[in-house]
Amino acid sequence: MRQWIALIAISMGAVFAPAHANDMHKACEAKAVEKKLYGAARNSFIQKCEKDAVQGGCAAMADEKKLHGAARNSFVKKCKKDASAHKH
Repeated sequence: MRQWIALIAISMGAVFAPAHANDMHKACEAKAVEKKLYGAARNSFIQKCEKDAVQGGCAAMADEKKLHGAARNSFVKKCKKDASAHKH
């Protein structure tokens, strides 16, 4: 039963990930506008903002799952990879 719940949760996360990535991008763009950034500085800021948001989100999920050590590192690495794949 737990495996089915985990599978459903993972598949739902994959469905909602692109929407979350779009929201994250819009939030980072809004921050860039607020800071009055243009051109290359704006693009660089948005990329860093999105990367920081993904890293923070993946670390928070690892905390929720109470992962430590190698399991945590593996989870965060896969989470970041999956997030960047959904972004493109």
